[in-house]
Amino acid sequence: QVQLVESGGGLVQPGGSLRLSCAASGFIFSRYVMSWYRQAPGKERELVAAIGKFGTSTNYAEAVKGRFTISRDNAKTTVYLQMNSLGPEDTAVYYCNARWDDIYWGQGTQVTVSS
Repeated sequence: QVQLVESGGGLVQPGGSLRLSCAASGFIFSRYVMSWYRQAPGKERELVAAIGKFGTSTNYAEAVKGRFTISRDNAKTTVYLQMNSLGPEDTAVYYCNARWDDIYWGQGTQVTVSS
């Protein structure tokens, strides 16, 4: 069955970094646009970053441009989110998303930025 398993979240101090991973299985990974979304308490889920099927096309939310980098490894069927210069405003549950002819979601991983 389809699985998207996120990992790499945790507690980090302001200014720190984290790298999220999303391991995918059960579908043809290389055909799907992969994205990271986040949802902070009391807020709607928002798109953080997306990457095209071949990894050559990316787009980012304005709030994370220059700080976050999305990448993918089609051979490993994994998508990553490198997050640098984290601030309290980045605290949220981060979700992996796969989109093509179907849409799949992971279960989310908590990122907390606090001193």
